Amino acid sequence: MWAVNLIALVLLATSASAATSASADKLLSNHATILADNSANLAFSLYQKMAKEENAENILISPVVVASSLGLVALGGKASTASQVKTILNADKVKDEQLHSGLAELLTELSDPKIRNVTWKISNHLYGPSSVNFVDGFVQSSKKHYNCTHSKLNFINKKNAVNSINKWAAKSTDGKLPEVTKDVEKTDGVIIINAMVFKPHWDEQFHHKMVDNRGFLVSHSYSVSVQMMHRTGLYNFYDDENNKLSILSIPLAHKKSSVVFIMPYHVEPLERLEKLLTKKQLETWMGKLQQTAVALSLPKVSMEVSHNLQNHLRELGLTEAVDKSKADLSNISGKKDLYLASVFHASAMEWDTDGNEIDTSIFGTDRLKNPKLFYADHPFIFLVKDQKTNSIMFIGRLVRPKGEKMRDEL
Repeated sequence: MWAVNLIALVLLATSASAATSASADKLLSNHATILADNSANLAFSLYQKMAKEENAENILISPVVVASSLGLVALGGKASTASQVKTILNADKVKDEQLHSGLAELLTELSDPKIRNVTWKISNHLYGPSSVNFVDGFVQSSKKHYNCTHSKLNFINKKNAVNSINKWAAKSTDGKLPEVTKDVEKTDGVIIINAMVFKPHWDEQFHHKMVDNRGFLVSHSYSVSVQMMHRTGLYNFYDDENNKLSILSIPLAHKKSSVVFIMPYHVEPLERLEKLLTKKQLETWMGKLQQTAVALSLPKVSMEVSHNLQNHLRELGLTEAVDKSKADLSNISGKKDLYLASVFHASAMEWDTDGNEIDTSIFGTDRLKNPKLFYADHPFIFLVKDQKTNSIMFIGRLVRPKGEKMRDEL
């Protein structure tokens, strides 16, 4: 009898393992695949707009989450207010229901902690003025597809409104984002807020003892003190000598996604690199990566960045939803009394030493001889790129990490 039970347990374990594997290898639907690819296009067009913003320093956006916010606008909108979203996402041929289910499917896939072994907590909230009455169907659909919660806010009392928004963001991110905004300029529209925490888990960890204080050169004349983490290993690497920059790709745990760093050889404003940055150029660089011995130093920092994307989305073609006289967001309230006043997109990203155990078998071998140096001590661009969906989970730049200004050396 025990033998029969043993066989049954083995079969059960095998079927469970096969089910898990099948789930992990499940292909995206056709419309989710289209939206994944098109959100990558959104990544570069939106980044380029943001990079030109006056006095902008650090940038951190999740294109797939921005696409979801646009999906929320389409869900609440009618006629051309909704169709403009599809145009921006280059998804005119995708049916309405497929737009929402596809975006939900994509984000669920990318944020699955078991498949990708990353910490990515995403919270979405829609605030309406105190006079609004939310339609039950919109509330249910936005919760189903975009995991979006709702509440009313008295925007006339700006101080209390700002405090309420920031309190929600802090609570949603376990205190990682204590401040999303200092002000709400418009008091009679809806506000969409994304609050996210992302912590990569490296496929091979940095040793926690190989961390020290170094200088990060914000410019030739200004540097701040940051912790830097170091390790030598085999990474996908490419030196673009013509454009005087290096590309480094570091896999995250389970190797489902990777962080791609684009760093100029020397300290300089990132404008020159940003002019090169397109989806096609990234594909060219990725195609030239080769496994190389690299002595790597990265800032051990956290970035907390909040952007109001409303004007940038308008420049990309979302002209009606943001215009009080033209917006038709009547699926939200049942009447044409709302417009999109703000889209606050706030993210906290933490680069730490955490990761899987290092493969020590290559140490002391010829494979690590004469490593290339990748010393990220000055401004650089980075992306978190997913392998399976080919989408871009994050795109940003680190220009000024948190840290004390260092004394000028004589």
